[in-house]
Amino acid sequence: MNPLGTGDPLRLGPYRLLGVLGEGGMGKVYVGRDDAGTLAAVKVLRPELAHDTHLAHRFVREAQAAHAVQSPGIAAVLGAQTEGGRPWIATEFLAGPTLDQAVASHGPLDESAVRALAASLARTLADIHAAGFIHRDLKPPNIVMTSSGPRVIDFGIARPEHGLTLTTTGQVPVTPGYGAPEQVLGQRVSPPADVFSLGAVLVYAAGGRPAYGGGHVATVQYEVVHGEPHLDGISPQLSTLIAPCLAKDPAARPTPGQITTAFEEPGKARRVWRHGPLAETIKGREADARQLTTQVSPQDAPSLTRRRLITGFAAGGAVLAAGGGGTAWWLGARRKKEAQQSKDPFYAPPPVRTPKATLDTGAGGKPTSLWNAADVMDAAHGGLLAVRDVIVFASVSGGYSAHDVRNGKRRWTVPEAQVKAGCLSLSDQLVAMADGQGTLHTFVASTGRPKWTCRSAEAKALVAADDEAVYVLTDDDQLRSISRFDAKIRWTSKFPAEYRGKVQYRAVIGDGLLVFVGDDGGILTMATGDGHPVWSFPQTTDLDIAPAVHKGVVYLNGEPLTARRLRDGKKLWESQPPYRLGARAWGPPLVYGDSIYANDGDHTRRILMKDGSEVWSTLGEASYFSPVLRQGSGLWAYLYREDSALVSTMNIEDGKARWAYDLPKTDYLDVAAGGNRVFVLHGSSITALSVF
Repeated sequence: MNPLGTGDPLRLGPYRLLGVLGEGGMGKVYVGRDDAGTLAAVKVLRPELAHDTHLAHRFVREAQAAHAVQSPGIAAVLGAQTEGGRPWIATEFLAGPTLDQAVASHGPLDESAVRALAASLARTLADIHAAGFIHRDLKPPNIVMTSSGPRVIDFGIARPEHGLTLTTTGQVPVTPGYGAPEQVLGQRVSPPADVFSLGAVLVYAAGGRPAYGGGHVATVQYEVVHGEPHLDGISPQLSTLIAPCLAKDPAARPTPGQITTAFEEPGKARRVWRHGPLAETIKGREADARQLTTQVSPQDAPSLTRRRLITGFAAGGAVLAAGGGGTAWWLGARRKKEAQQSKDPFYAPPPVRTPKATLDTGAGGKPTSLWNAADVMDAAHGGLLAVRDVIVFASVSGGYSAHDVRNGKRRWTVPEAQVKAGCLSLSDQLVAMADGQGTLHTFVASTGRPKWTCRSAEAKALVAADDEAVYVLTDDDQLRSISRFDAKIRWTSKFPAEYRGKVQYRAVIGDGLLVFVGDDGGILTMATGDGHPVWSFPQTTDLDIAPAVHKGVVYLNGEPLTARRLRDGKKLWESQPPYRLGARAWGPPLVYGDSIYANDGDHTRRILMKDGSEVWSTLGEASYFSPVLRQGSGLWAYLYREDSALVSTMNIEDGKARWAYDLPKTDYLDVAAGGNRVFVLHGSSITALSVF
């Protein structure tokens, strides 16, 4: 993203523009953020073209068409208005790499990943065609890889690399090597043209090069019409499936539904956007994008009123005329989509974020606490779970309670929840809990609205969750995977004999593996795909081991701190605290950036994750068993004393101490971070602190 330049608007409609994503001959694409913190890619015509009636008509048709398509596989249109005579269209901002970027960085996809990609894209094409539209420009730069799957960019919006699809005549150009023969020849285009483009996309994804070469545009287009695709380097199995998509005769090409059936491998296809190196790239980009958001709770977000929409469309007569009652279509489509989503138990609303609290200082310059909720938590059953704008915990009155992070007031409760089973955050959107009968329940984190349930879960404990499933321990001590897409049981697996009934009720997930800690400190990994044990190693310790997973490595605290390769458990390095004043050990590690942060009882240390070498240490006030938390620009930890306690904070870059909060003696002490705040459990009370 480039900074705004001279002549760039600062705001378009509800979007404050943050920078320029890209530009072409007809216009620019900006990244914008509305008052609710939602990021959008905002496409606008150049000022000198804004009054071109044909282009204005085309703009509204683009927005209307995209809104008519109901599919999880496209970038959703968020708004379309005119501002001072300049039409603009906003779509959700997709941070992941495009397919061509993914292949360039990570190489061609393997067969299982190509199958998953083909099935997903075919389903999206089916949705587009069912709405009465043809994409006409499906190609690798128009496919964004996200953590929820590939997303087709309809009408060239949302990413600068996709380019603007408008030419000076308002027509979509044929992309050499991806447009179907009938497109090249100027003939009537029908849905099979998109199937041809899909075939060319799959050749590129599987082989790393275009299906039709030749260099010069005319040569490539000639090959599309008269030549044969280059399928060398692609497995015979995939070639057999892809070749029919590239048939010269549109009638000979399979339908999207047939493609989905032929390519899909139920329960086997590896979702490359969820596991492996590409998944890490996607997660990294999406995490960076989240740093740009500063959202508030839904009830505080300004709504897009009918008056604002009418005003926006009236500003440009050409656009309003082209829409034929543009305000009505937008409101109707939006309300229809919202109604459909509210009825879908598997639809999770976008995560909510909250702005930083005002940093008020008291005596000595130390910030004062934001709020205190006294005697609200049953601290004997679990800790604090921060989920964006709420903090969830076991209530003194039974079940779970969620309080607003801004003021500490109770937002919602689930009295029937079994607190011994624990609770989990699902992508910061839903919260999962179990009742006394072992039924798995999910709720919208921000509001507590019930979503999907699984009565056959038989959940004794909720151990982990990823983008695909929730993993639970059953009443008979087996590991069970429950799909987040249909609430069905994916698989149930037994633990190895030496770990059966002897694992902690929490696990961490990375690269398709669940990492468990045994009651004696041993480590066990099991595959998320089918639950089979992968590797383990025994160790005996009375320390609390809290694994952290990052980019194919699992970091294990204790004595010493150890880095092991996640796929096979091979030890990469270990680190002993340099100062051994009595019995000391590493506490729970925090992985952030290129470093690991942990306490050893004497110091808080920052060490490099690549080799365990120390960057800095600070003689801090933190117990070795205290986790190190990151929130804002600081690190947080606590010190448990015989007669008192305190929570301290320091700079993340150099470890320099900032301030400390003194607390009275308590039997329970814990910290959690989220919602741009740090939360301290002391006894049965919770205090919220500002971050810097």
